Amino acid sequence: MDFLSTVKGSLLEGFYPQGWDMEKIDKCCDKGVAREDFWHKDFNPIECESLAEFDTLMGHEIALQIKRAKDEGQKLAMILPVGPMGMYKWAVYFLKEWNVKCDHVYTFNMDEWSDADGNTLSSDNPASFEYSMKQAFFDKLGENTIPPQQRNFATKENLPTYPEKIAKLKAEGAKLVLVFGIGRMCHIAFWEPQFGAEFATVEEWKQQCYRIGAKLHPLTIEQNAITSFKSRTTLVPCRANTIGPGLFLQADYIIGGADGALGRGMQWQGMSFLTTLHYGPDKHITSTFIPTLPGRLFYLKELAGPLEAECN
Repeated sequence: MDFLSTVKGSLLEGFYPQGWDMEKIDKCCDKGVAREDFWHKDFNPIECESLAEFDTLMGHEIALQIKRAKDEGQKLAMILPVGPMGMYKWAVYFLKEWNVKCDHVYTFNMDEWSDADGNTLSSDNPASFEYSMKQAFFDKLGENTIPPQQRNFATKENLPTYPEKIAKLKAEGAKLVLVFGIGRMCHIAFWEPQFGAEFATVEEWKQQCYRIGAKLHPLTIEQNAITSFKSRTTLVPCRANTIGPGLFLQADYIIGGADGALGRGMQWQGMSFLTTLHYGPDKHITSTFIPTLPGRLFYLKELAGPLEAECN
């Protein structure tokens, strides 16, 4: 008896998004990080032995992209997450060591908690992503920081301006870098997999640039209760403003992170990470498009498996 044979008639029937092939997902979990034919030739997973190594390498990659653009006299547009977060400390460290002034950088935070109408938390609320970014990155850069007028946050007023702003920057020769984590439900930003069923074709799905007050999947809410709210589900908003594939699939380069290990052999991200790598592009599983883009995906070694039953 296994999961697949017991779903029918259980509370999980209809719980997972339409279009998910659970048998195919299960097979992904045994493949490690072996390359697939559909990967971009310049997409590379980077193994990290520890969280400290993960944070350092990912932070260095962010800082290096900022420095290279500065050295080349190029504007840089960056789509940024709040999760993972440990890399920002190291990005700040390297940028300060190299004395890089970040006045050529334009940032677009990919999402923000909201209500159904897209109203977001105030910027001084510690749970808001804007507050977190200022505390972890912008303020710590000091006098060389990214100018406040070049920072964009996903409010219901500002998020709809992202497509035009990014298009203008790219027309001016800017490089677009996507920094991201992978959700438990394989979302990128808060573009949830159940949204795929709303669109008749992949091409229509790919044109969606953002969503205001997006309804989050229950497992996304629980993931954030564990990772950001010390298990307190009652504090986690059920909606968010978020960018969509119409923006993140425009990236010229990606910097991804999968650090979802909890210690004592426990983790929440292995299946999501391996599904991302091996399932193949599918509008019902957002992160499966990530390997089709050039860049690096840093991951903790244990997420690559084996993913087997264990009592902890």
